[in-house]
Amino acid sequence: MTNSDGWKSMILGSQLVLGLVLLLTPWLVGFTAEAVAAWSAWITGGVIALVAAAALAGYAYVGSWANLVLGVWSFAAPWILGFAALAGALWSHVAIGVLVALAAATELWMEHQSPPRVHA
Repeated sequence: MTNSDGWKSMILGSQLVLGLVLLLTPWLVGFTAEAVAAWSAWITGGVIALVAAAALAGYAYVGSWANLVLGVWSFAAPWILGFAALAGALWSHVAIGVLVALAAATELWMEHQSPPRVHA
């Protein structure tokens, strides 16, 4: 494992944790009674975590692209789905969406900066 691989694993692990945090925010922040916001957090957070787990298992490039899209979706969801008036739901989606998208973009950047591996 190279130093770059260690950073990539840490970034992918952070995406997994962020997905789980988003999945738990309806209970942590208290918006479980708001169905659209809660289901958005449960589904988006769960998918982010599953994609990050798959990326850790060896599908890092595809997983990072998927989590980049999911991060942008999480950021935009409060306005698209109409729950932007719920402060807790809004800020949890926006903050986690930005962090997931930044982590995914960083992973993709690192992937493109790494020299190709030559196998003997």
